[in-house]
Amino acid sequence: MSKKIKKELENEEAVLQCAEQFGLVGDPTRMKICWLLCKHPELSVGDIAKVLKVSISVVSHSLKRLRENDLVDSRREHKTVYYKLANTGFNKILRNSLTNI
Repeated sequence: MSKKIKKELENEEAVLQCAEQFGLVGDPTRMKICWLLCKHPELSVGDIAKVLKVSISVVSHSLKRLRENDLVDSRREHKTVYYKLANTGFNKILRNSLTNI
């Protein structure tokens, strides 16, 4: 049993990535953004800023961090950028956690 358990943690890169992702959503603003994107398939930066009552700059910075870690995907339509949660195992866990609250 202990060999099997030890083997599960051998993929240190995956463990570190998961820790990083949990740390990212530990920030209240980024967590709120993820919450909104769990409930709404796609939102613009401006819409998110308006709902959270923070500047577009704050939202853009938070989304940049989430995008750098593959937690959100974006698409541009003219001058507007829309974001959605990326289809990852981590986001599936996040969605399940948030839909039960």
